[in-house]
Amino acid sequence: MINVKLNINEIFYSLQGEAREVGLPSVFIRLTGCPLKCTYCDTEYAFKGNNLMKIDAIISEIKQYDTPYICVTGGEPLLQKNCYLLLDRLVENNYQVSLETSGSINIQDVNALVSIVMDVKTPSSGESEQNKYTNFKKLTVKDQLKFVIGSHSDFDWSVAILNQYSITAGVLFSPVFGNITPMQLADWILDKQLNVRLQLQLHKLLWGDEKGK
Repeated sequence: MINVKLNINEIFYSLQGEAREVGLPSVFIRLTGCPLKCTYCDTEYAFKGNNLMKIDAIISEIKQYDTPYICVTGGEPLLQKNCYLLLDRLVENNYQVSLETSGSINIQDVNALVSIVMDVKTPSSGESEQNKYTNFKKLTVKDQLKFVIGSHSDFDWSVAILNQYSITAGVLFSPVFGNITPMQLADWILDKQLNVRLQLQLHKLLWGDEKGK
């Protein structure tokens, strides 16, 4: 375990901008690499890089921050097999861990105590064919499904997915920044009387697209 390494793009401390812990001070561990190229991706800088860190060094670095909340993100963190070991270590160190994943990789081996925030790629992403719908049945009430919506057709498609599958996880609808307004998406949700949460990206409202925020 001591020599296990991961390719880390950045580690930073900020407010959680999304999902259940929104607004809470958190440490973000961003892993390098992603198999997808979504049209609305806002972290393309995480696709490449070569910064190998031992898991022990990662744990040591995050301990300087006084928060129990850790978010492992990317890119696609599960693209690196050692991510599962990192998640285990974080849980062992009593952190409250969330994992942001694209949903294109099997989540079966993710530590059961990790809260999974899984994207469902909508058609405007250009990557909807990569959705692994078998992951849905592995999610529980502690997890969340996130639909990033860039148009009304994306919205209709997302509603159809919710009607097709039995989902126990919480559901988030988030507008593509700059494509549709939060008010538009709010109106659509209310019009359909959907039991979903409208999610805005708090970090973008505060800091725009500034890296490490």
